[in-house]
Amino acid sequence: MLKPSFNHLLTLLMALTVTFSLNVGAAYQRDQAVPVEKVLYGDLVSVRNITEKQLIEDQNQGWKTFGGALIGGVVGHQFGGGSGQDVATVLGALIGAGVGHRYGDSPYYHELKLVELMIKLEDGQQVMIIQDLDSGMIFNAGDEVRLVYLQGSVRVDIAM
Repeated sequence: MLKPSFNHLLTLLMALTVTFSLNVGAAYQRDQAVPVEKVLYGDLVSVRNITEKQLIEDQNQGWKTFGGALIGGVVGHQFGGGSGQDVATVLGALIGAGVGHRYGDSPYYHELKLVELMIKLEDGQQVMIIQDLDSGMIFNAGDEVRLVYLQGSVRVDIAM
């Protein structure tokens, strides 16, 4: 039986933190008032900028393949006569579908810029928060920060 190691648990914790913190941008804007559940204060132990790549797949790929087949069939239908014309139509449709599928927009990666913050709270606990990188809020080790807990998310800001 496979026993989970500390590294596996840490990786899972980080992945869950990233997953839940990615929704923070939509839920909390700095210029917007939202209900706050609690606020905690602490000191930054470490700061690390990280990136995560997110695969974006083209939702229209099937239509591009179909469109290529349609155009290829129309072009192929222009050649030959009788059963030769039917063969040219089918071949044109197959080639058009292949071209439409191959050269249609392919999946691409969107790079997310994140910041990993290790924080020692006033009660001595240490927590790690991963949130979107905000160029207007630069963190440095030793900064006093506040953790703003919202419904289902948390946001770290420099304490004022």
